[in-house]
Amino acid sequence: MTAYRTVVVGTDGSDTSLAAVDRAAAVAADSGAELVIVCAYTPASRDDTAGAEDALKDEAYLVVGWTPAEETLRTAEDRAVAAGAQKVRTSAVDGAPVDVLRQAVADAKADLLVVGNRGLNTLSGRLLGSVPSDVARRAGVDVLIVHTT
Repeated sequence: MTAYRTVVVGTDGSDTSLAAVDRAAAVAADSGAELVIVCAYTPASRDDTAGAEDALKDEAYLVVGWTPAEETLRTAEDRAVAAGAQKVRTSAVDGAPVDVLRQAVADAKADLLVVGNRGLNTLSGRLLGSVPSDVARRAGVDVLIVHTT
């Protein structure tokens, strides 16, 4: 089997998803692969941002043009580099996590998708589905589900 060329990993900033980033970075480092770190998010509504702008007054510019996903990705990228990944790129995408991850795999022509196992063994995960189980069924590439919980 040849080494992986492009590895995609999803993160939401939680400790468990950052553990998946650490593992993905190690795999990417061992393979000399590019690591693509993806964060799916839903943008705040105009009402939410208006409330924040009112509360922040003179510092309201902090609300415009920034998503929490950007900070999540900075943290994840720092961890990936510390874990040895050489080629890292990040992407914050508006959408449902499974759809965003599948699209990231297609866009990057990735050959490995890494996710944490959070939600995989819960009752709601079994009844409603979870990100790890859904991507494992639908990714179309190798999937590494990292034991993070």
